[in-house]
Amino acid sequence: MKTKKRHLPLGLVMAAGLALTASAQADDAVVKVTPLGSHDGEFCSRDRALIFEDPNGTRILYDAGRTVAGPDDPRLGNIDVILVSHMHGDHVGDQRIDKTNQGSCGNPETSVSSLPQSNTVDIALKKNSTIVTGSEMPAFFAAKLKEGGGDPGKSLLVRFGGSRDVGGVSITTVPAVHSNGVSPSFLTGPLADYLAAAGVSASVGPPTGYVLTFSNGLVVYLSGDTGITAEQKLVVKEHYGAQLVVINIGDTFTTGPTEAAYVINDLISPAAVIASHANEAATENGKVVAGTRTARFTELVSAAVHVPLSGRTMAFNGAAGCISGCN
Repeated sequence: MKTKKRHLPLGLVMAAGLALTASAQADDAVVKVTPLGSHDGEFCSRDRALIFEDPNGTRILYDAGRTVAGPDDPRLGNIDVILVSHMHGDHVGDQRIDKTNQGSCGNPETSVSSLPQSNTVDIALKKNSTIVTGSEMPAFFAAKLKEGGGDPGKSLLVRFGGSRDVGGVSITTVPAVHSNGVSPSFLTGPLADYLAAAGVSASVGPPTGYVLTFSNGLVVYLSGDTGITAEQKLVVKEHYGAQLVVINIGDTFTTGPTEAAYVINDLISPAAVIASHANEAATENGKVVAGTRTARFTELVSAAVHVPLSGRTMAFNGAAGCISGCN
């Protein structure tokens, strides 16, 4: 007896084909990550800034700091969104380089003042970028944008537990354990004088980290300056499922290489990690220098470790696999 062949409805076949095609396209879509450091092809002591580019073209600048040569830095291109983890000068940008490769990797020349606006605000004004921050930082940046002739409405708030979709990328803030005072040098008038005389900073709430979910499904955790926190496991791993982590390893002011390795190995367990904020000349001729904090971190971590060499673009798929540009 012959078994009668069953044929799926044409609509189901077409739907399945479209789903497979969409899945393949998602697998092929990559998030591009480009470090903007002080010295081309190296990972240097003041390097903080990273540009993330979604497959849909949205470009996000994270912690511009001192190694972006202002809004006219030719490496920037279009910047749709700027993220600031906290208000310390090496992250928001109290001073900056004039151009790359000035001074040494261990002590780059950052002689151009960005006060009182900040490198972040200067870039936002020129690029018409949206600044997305947590805590009480949005009001500060709104005032700065207005002072510079920009739109204060371009400073947006996202607090812990909430999220914003900006340009097709979901952005949320997560806790960081650090300080977050605004130096009087960013302020003007009597308040700046009073704070400076008292030796204190203005408070804008707690510092933050970020979790970004890109259109190809890649989830990225940006630690900001932080020590070890329980939220790195409970929130970053268990709720958001971050697969790519950018973590600070500079020690003293933030997690050191041993503590950061514990966060990666035991708390988050991502597929890949980008070292950041090493506070050292971590590489020479693009190779990690033996005996550095970066070398120690690389030795300790079980996930794939990528060193952010300035100007070298890394490309990640939705599972945090590096497709190109990684060392």
